[in-house]
Amino acid sequence: MTTSPQALAAAPHPLAGKRMTGAEMIVQVLADEGVEVIFGYSGGAILPTYDAVFRYNDEQRNGGRGEPLPLIVPANEQGAGFMAAGYARASGRVGVVLVTSGPGATNTVTPVRDSMADSTPIVVLCGQVPTAMIGSDAFQEAPVSAIMGSVAKHVFLVTDPYKLEATIRTAFEIARTGRPGPVVVDLPKDVQNWTGEFQGTGLLPVPGYRQRIEAVRENVLTAADCKAFFALLRAAERPLIYAGGGVINANAAAALRRFAQRFRLPVTTTLMGIGAIDTTDPLSLRMLGMHGSAYANYAVEDCDFLISVGARFDDRVAGVPEKFAPHARRIAHFDIDPAEIGKVKRADWHHVGVLDRDLEALLAWGERHHQAPDLATWHEEIAGLRRRHADNYDRASELIQPHYVIEELNRHTRGEAIITTGVGQHQMWAAQGFDFRHPRLWLTSGSMGTMGFGLPAAIGAQFAHRDRLVIDIDGDASLRMNIGELETVTTYDLPIKVVVLNNFGDGMVKQWQKLFYKGRLSGSDKSLHRKDFVRAAQADGFGYAARLDRKADVPRVVQEFIAWRGPAFLEVIIDPDAGVYPMIGPGMAYDQMITGDFIASRKPPAEPGPAGGTSMF
Repeated sequence: MTTSPQALAAAPHPLAGKRMTGAEMIVQVLADEGVEVIFGYSGGAILPTYDAVFRYNDEQRNGGRGEPLPLIVPANEQGAGFMAAGYARASGRVGVVLVTSGPGATNTVTPVRDSMADSTPIVVLCGQVPTAMIGSDAFQEAPVSAIMGSVAKHVFLVTDPYKLEATIRTAFEIARTGRPGPVVVDLPKDVQNWTGEFQGTGLLPVPGYRQRIEAVRENVLTAADCKAFFALLRAAERPLIYAGGGVINANAAAALRRFAQRFRLPVTTTLMGIGAIDTTDPLSLRMLGMHGSAYANYAVEDCDFLISVGARFDDRVAGVPEKFAPHARRIAHFDIDPAEIGKVKRADWHHVGVLDRDLEALLAWGERHHQAPDLATWHEEIAGLRRRHADNYDRASELIQPHYVIEELNRHTRGEAIITTGVGQHQMWAAQGFDFRHPRLWLTSGSMGTMGFGLPAAIGAQFAHRDRLVIDIDGDASLRMNIGELETVTTYDLPIKVVVLNNFGDGMVKQWQKLFYKGRLSGSDKSLHRKDFVRAAQADGFGYAARLDRKADVPRVVQEFIAWRGPAFLEVIIDPDAGVYPMIGPGMAYDQMITGDFIASRKPPAEPGPAGGTSMF
C-alpha cells in the first residue's frame, strides 16, 4: 500500500538519516511507494540502480523488513513499457519501467505516448550520461527531456542529487493523480552514484499542478447542480449513458452501475470503457462507434438525452461531431479534465470532479427526491433494436470465422478472464464478442492503436493478477511486432494463453483497402511470408503450441487450450476475407453505417467511396 505524504510526515522514516547512494535512494522510494514489480532492461547508464535493486532484494530475502522487488526483463524496452502499462491497467496501480540511456530510453517513447493517450499511470526511470557530459553527444546519450516532453504527462531531469528522493515521489504523485498518465524521470549516472543522507520524506514544490488537482477534488456537486441534471433527465424520453475509459481510470464502475440500475438508464461504452458496466447486464448496449454494435449505434441515433461519463467524443465515436447523436436535445458531460468539456460537442450540463463521488451524490439526491423516470417505452424500443440488429456473421462458412473462435473462448471464460489484444480486426472482434463482468479485464491500445501491445500487456497483467486467466488475442501482423516476448512468458513460467487469429496480413488495412481503395492491397498481404508461429512458440518453450485449421475441431481444441496449465499458444487459420462489421467509414455518420451481409440494417447501406482527405486510421 502506498504511504501518503501525511503519514510520512507524521512518523519519521525508519531509514531517515542513513547514508545511501542515489541509486539506493531510488530503490527505497520505489519500495515505499508500494511498487510490486519492475519491468526493465539494463545498460551502462542505469547499472548503479540495477545493482541497487539486486542488493535490496538480497537484503529482503535475508531478513529484511520489506518484500523483494521482482525485476522482469523483456526482449526489448518497448515490451517493458507495455508490460508496465498492462500491469497498471489491470491493477489500477502505477507501473514502473527501468531502462538505460539512449536507445533504452527512446525505445520507450511509443509506450509512453500510448499511456498518455489512454490515461495510463506509469513511471519510466531511465539512465542518462553523467551530468557534465549532457549535450556532448556522449555514447548512448539522447535528449530525453526534449523527446519525451511532448508525449508524457511530465518529464524530470535530475541534476541536483539533493532533490532525487523528492523527484521520484513526485513522479508517482503526478502519474496517479488527476487524469492519470506517464511520467519520465531522466537519471544521470553521477546522480545515481552520489552519496548522501536519506530523508524518507518530501515532495517537489509543484503548486500549480496541486492547485488544479485540489480544485477538481473540491468541486462537489451542489443541490442546484443535481436538480438541474434531473430536470434534464425528467424531460427526456430516451436517455442514454455513453461511458468511456475515464470510468475505469477513476475506479468509478461500481458507482456508474448503481446509478444506471437505479434509474434504469441504458449504457453504451467506448472501446476503452468496456467493463464499466457488466456486458451481460440487460442495461448494457456494449460498444458504440466505428465498430460498435449496430443496436448501440442506432440507440445513439435515437436518444434525446446523452449522458457522457468519462468519455471524450473522440473521432472513433463522433467522427462527424455535428451529426453525432442528432436527436439529443440535451447533452450532459462528466469528466476530470476541464479541457474535454466542450472540446468536440457542446454540453448543456457538465461537471468536472471526482467521478465516483459525484455519481454517488447524484444517486443520493435523485433517491431523496424520487426522480426515477418512466422509461418503459424506451426499453421496449431498445429491445427491438437488439432483436433486429443483433451481431452476426457467416455461420454457414466452411472456413473458420474469428467470431466463432471468440464465442467458444467466451463460453469458457464467462466474462471473468483478462483479455489483451494487439490492434486490428482481431481487436475489434474481441471487443465485440467477449463478455466482461468487471472493469480492468479489457486491456487494449485505444487512442494510439499500437500493434504489438497485446503480448507484453498480458505479461504485465499476469503479474498484477497471478491467479487470473489472462488471454492475449492477437493477429499475425500484431504479434510479429513484439514476438520476442513469447520467450518472456516462458522465462517467468506465466500461464498466459496466446491466440493468433491468422489471416495472413494486416487484416484491418486490407479491409479498408477493399472498401475504399478498390482492393489494391499495397503492403498489407503477407500470404507469402513463411513464419511458422507454432514452431516459434515451441522454440520459446511453450509446452502447448498448436495450429487450428478445421472448423469441426474448434470446440475441442479451444477446450484443450484453455485447460492447459502453463503457457499455451494457439494459431487459428481464419477466413482471410472475414471483415469487421458494423463499420462506420471515414467521414460518415451513424445513419451511413455499413452492417455487412449478416447484420440487418434499418437503412440502405452507404456506398463505400474513396477515403478522400480523411486519414486511413
